[in-house]
Amino acid sequence: MFRNIVVAIDLEPESVSERAVDLAIELATKLGAALTLVHVHEFPAVAYPHAAVNFAALQASVLDAAGGTLAAFADSVQSRFPEAKAVLRRGRPWEEVLAAAEELRADLVVIGTHGRRGLSRALLGSVAEKVVRMSPVPVLTVRGE
Repeated sequence: MFRNIVVAIDLEPESVSERAVDLAIELATKLGAALTLVHVHEFPAVAYPHAAVNFAALQASVLDAAGGTLAAFADSVQSRFPEAKAVLRRGRPWEEVLAAAEELRADLVVIGTHGRRGLSRALLGSVAEKVVRMSPVPVLTVRGE
């Protein structure tokens, strides 16, 4: 049985990750498992020495906003599953989801997938696909409507 569930979330309003969270809550409740929400923020590495933008300050501001949004989302999840925890990570989403799952000793990863195909998938990549291919533990994918 699954005892420790990690669910990857993107924090976009009305996204497929909300459906993944709903399913993860249902599973965690039925199985008596721990539940951890993981959001990964990927900030592009840009180095323009003569740019008028302070990238370090911009990145800190974006991370603060992501942390606040994650905290608010976690509060809403905790109203349904009080033991839920939330983790904010920075880096490549698929790599950080897998790293968090390993650190948290997850035995199941739940992740939403947009179901993109063709050129849009080739251009945008698929976090869910990479997590499925690289994960040492089972991954449950949840498709959007």
